[in-house]
Amino acid sequence: MVLTMVLAQAGSIPPVTTSMVVVFGIVLLALVLFITELLPIDITAILIMVLLMFLNPWTRVSVSEGISGFSNTATVAVLAMLILSTGISKTGLVQIIGRKMAAFAGNDPTKQLLATIGVTGPVSGFINNTPVVAILVPVISDLAHKGNTSPSKLLIPLSYASMFGGMLTLIGTSTNLLASSVSDRLIGQPFSMFTFTGLGVIVLFTGTIYLLTVGHRLIPKRVPAREDYIEEYNLQGYVFEVIVRDESGIVGKTVQSAIDESQFDADIVQLIRDGEQFFEGIASKRIRPDDILTVRTDRKTLGILREQEGLDLVGTQPSNSELEPREEKAQTLVEIVIQSGSSLLGETISTSSFRERYDASVLAFRSGGKTIRSRLNDIELQVGDTLLVQAPSDSIDRLSRNPEFIVAHESESPDYRTEKIPWAVGILIGVVGLVGMPWGALANVTGVGALAGVEFSIVQTALAGVVLMVVADVVKPGEIYEGVDWSVIFLLAGVIPLGVALEQTGAANLLGSLVAATASFLPLIGVLWVFYIATGLITSIISNNASVVLMIPVAVEAAKDIGANPFAFVLAVTFAASTAFITPVGYQTNLFVYGPGGYKFTDYARVGAPLQLLLSVVTILGIAFFWGVSAPA
Repeated sequence: MVLTMVLAQAGSIPPVTTSMVVVFGIVLLALVLFITELLPIDITAILIMVLLMFLNPWTRVSVSEGISGFSNTATVAVLAMLILSTGISKTGLVQIIGRKMAAFAGNDPTKQLLATIGVTGPVSGFINNTPVVAILVPVISDLAHKGNTSPSKLLIPLSYASMFGGMLTLIGTSTNLLASSVSDRLIGQPFSMFTFTGLGVIVLFTGTIYLLTVGHRLIPKRVPAREDYIEEYNLQGYVFEVIVRDESGIVGKTVQSAIDESQFDADIVQLIRDGEQFFEGIASKRIRPDDILTVRTDRKTLGILREQEGLDLVGTQPSNSELEPREEKAQTLVEIVIQSGSSLLGETISTSSFRERYDASVLAFRSGGKTIRSRLNDIELQVGDTLLVQAPSDSIDRLSRNPEFIVAHESESPDYRTEKIPWAVGILIGVVGLVGMPWGALANVTGVGALAGVEFSIVQTALAGVVLMVVADVVKPGEIYEGVDWSVIFLLAGVIPLGVALEQTGAANLLGSLVAATASFLPLIGVLWVFYIATGLITSIISNNASVVLMIPVAVEAAKDIGANPFAFVLAVTFAASTAFITPVGYQTNLFVYGPGGYKFTDYARVGAPLQLLLSVVTILGIAFFWGVSAPA
């Protein structure tokens, strides 16, 4: 009854059509697949695109409109910006800045936190924030351990600061570029390079104060300050040294065939013979009497192996010291984080032949907030999973250069092109400067009338920047493809047609009219706040890019229905989608720090929910101040 009265007060509600029902069904399917991750998110996006085209009589999305996401300016701009970010990372510039700030921070926790935010925030405004976090995870982890601070206290702030910084400019995050494209299509008002920089600075300042005063008190110390992975992963009862007796049944067998992994959950990760350690390439080595084997297994399985195979227990591994290198070329323990787009996604340790491909053994890993120490070979790997691996130091260096992983420890011998820093910085300044330059004002000052008609888009300058990066040898031609997160590109291309379907079938108009009903008992700024909160909650469970595509058309229609400023509503959705703090799955950077920080799922809500609420008020008030809530006269 109440709902009927509210709807009646809201004005005319469009009738529900078959086309709307079909599109709503596709939206529901998309939400279910995004939340459950039954399919990778990029594959889900492509599935949605295909359904929209096949169901053309109802969705009104033609083939050309269905694949238009691939040629959309947002998709191309994101592609180019990811390559430019790769160029910056290849120079080592961000790492150098991070180390200088680490030297400033020392052992002072407040300075460490300030250094983390002070580097990450501003840098994320000009380099896509996802690769910034990937670059800085090892830098900040090392900073924490050297400063005797738990990495947990710094890694969530690292992720959050990258989101603050991402709202400083148009190019800070892919979401901004996508939102600009949708805004241009719906209301003819795209974002300029610095459209919301003023509000972004306020958000960055507010978030920084929160993390320095309240946030750091709410973040638990999940990972000990001392870097002892055996203790941290509680592996004392899962890693053992055994000596091979003369009569052992595995004498003469290769390391690879010594233990039947289909019968026993156990791996031989190291062999010591005559005082010499062997790790690299031991799979084909034949076992001899008196060999000492380091075995990853549980106590029960170890007992069975000792009895059946003739092995004697030497001792457990109480700390890193017995697995860390005795010589420079020995093996090292390190954490690696699975990146989006990795070929390991959906694979298991066994099916991916992880040890053979990367010359590294997995001792344990964290997935979904849980530490897994047994049956490692049976669990499918997901984005953000953190593997504790043992490998020779040269293999660790190779892993650190592999775009599929984030190694949570800086390589001792990084291969950065520091001599190319001036080129990379100059190109980035050119990309940003040409878009942000007020050419009309410059024409008036200089008297050169031709400048008045000059205008560059981010697509033009970013693509030109990519070419210059290659010409200047900042990025090698082959690295162009390695530096692109193709899952993001396919996600953008796949979800953009869904926004077109919402608009063309009237589904967005219907939803907008329903939300506009709240204007009967809320002021315009209250409705704006409702959209911010709703977008933030949706983004917490699905992709931020998908939430922008779904929510901006609805927000624009709602604004038109209640006589509000559509651009203000676009900005509210954009800011909310780019500041998803309350779950690890809401934003990719949250996943990158999930494992290395040892966090639980609820840690994000404990720290992020108050921050989300605080920024909802600050952002909405800022939008009202800078752009106004009422429709322009």
